[in-house]
Amino acid sequence: MVEVLTGGGLSASAGLNAYIPLLTLGALARWTSAVELPAGWQWLSDGWVLLILALLLAVEVVADKVPVVDHINDVVQTVIRPTAGGLAFGAGSASETVTVSDPAAFFGSHQWVPVAAGVLIALAVHGLKAASRPVVNATTAGVGAPVVSTAEDISSVVLSVLAILLPALVLIALVAFVLCAIWVIRRRRRRKRARVPVEAVRQ
Repeated sequence: MVEVLTGGGLSASAGLNAYIPLLTLGALARWTSAVELPAGWQWLSDGWVLLILALLLAVEVVADKVPVVDHINDVVQTVIRPTAGGLAFGAGSASETVTVSDPAAFFGSHQWVPVAAGVLIALAVHGLKAASRPVVNATTAGVGAPVVSTAEDISSVVLSVLAILLPALVLIALVAFVLCAIWVIRRRRRRKRARVPVEAVRQ
């Protein structure tokens, strides 16, 4: 169960920002004893990989805070975030951390399972993020984009750290995700209902 929460938290974090969970895992593995990556994932702690992830993170952080550009970024990230989620789930659940000391007991030799799970979780979170951003931009005339984006970045960092150190708290984040999804769906339905009478009057 702990392995699932750790991997799930990291992949959900990737759905918000593709590079934060990978950078967090790599940095903790390189400079602390909180994470010990398995042989197949040692490349995440390489200095050049961390530098590239940091540069990509800087680009996304800026792009995601500019209205219209954030939408284009979300389209591009439709492939990147789920991929990062798969990598984060696979690396996180297969690592020895302060809370995950025997990941092999859960996953065995089915190495594709955590990667596939991470892709689906990250894709779901990314879909919610991409669907909610137009609502935010429309209701705030674009002013809310940098505020929401900053909140998402902070959430991604917190979720990554919690997934590694306190995975039980990931459950709270999942509940918040469900509530946020319900809010976005209802908001979009209200906008569609409001748009129908206006279009009818124009015709």
